[in-house]
Amino acid sequence: MEPEKPLIYLILGAAGSGRREVLADIIDGGLAATDRPVVLMSGGESANPVYKKLGQIEPWLWVAPPAPGRRIIDRGDSLLHPLPTIEAELPPGATHIFFVTDGRLNPVDQIEAFKVWLTGLDAELAHVICVVNCRLAEQNPRLIAWYDACIHFSDIVLLQRREGVANKWLSDFQARYQDQFYPCIFELVKAGRVRNPALILEPQALRISHVFDEETDYILTDSDGEVVDEEDEDEIDEDEEITATPVEDIYFARRAGGRREKEIPDIAKFPNGAA
Repeated sequence: MEPEKPLIYLILGAAGSGRREVLADIIDGGLAATDRPVVLMSGGESANPVYKKLGQIEPWLWVAPPAPGRRIIDRGDSLLHPLPTIEAELPPGATHIFFVTDGRLNPVDQIEAFKVWLTGLDAELAHVICVVNCRLAEQNPRLIAWYDACIHFSDIVLLQRREGVANKWLSDFQARYQDQFYPCIFELVKAGRVRNPALILEPQALRISHVFDEETDYILTDSDGEVVDEEDEDEIDEDEEITATPVEDIYFARRAGGRREKEIPDIAKFPNGAA
């Protein structure tokens, strides 16, 4: 049965992680013959033989922000930092859309822009999938902070490029998130294939981040700026002024100058290959 709305899958990961290879396997093994998948690929990604296995591919563009100094209205606030945007058309008739991020750009910037793009669509976000280049992460410990950001937003984490990687490193890497009770699923990829493509495609939110939730969480503060517990809200004097502020994701939060409070390494400075 076709979904009422197209299902969108956001694919995260560094260039050289084999995302297209894994995606080709998921499409081949997880979709029905009547499904019509479309892959949205960044115009900045290089060509690859795996392309022919992905079916219909359409480009998406990473649009540079406005000129410095222009004020951008976003989330109800007037921000001094300009925001880049995503330009992409939702192909008519598509049942499953796979949006592959640019593996050389900041994933948080792309996720923030993707959320804005997604808001204007009549579609459902099914899963955020992170493909981990285990060799790259093992050889560059600084990149753990980069993967922390990706996995923070992810429902599914696929451990790819495991050849030569120590089993202890793989165990420790997964334990890093399991010990913090991350709800996302970790799956091993072998020779570019996943064990259960249908599980990867099942639209069920398993991410720790709430940025894609339909309902927004708020922090309540009184006139003195003290946080008010919702359970105690009925006990507050009715003349007390209560302010409700949307909870901002820790990776989206910015300092007064515009830089993010939680910064991550620049993935473009690390060795990589095809997507």
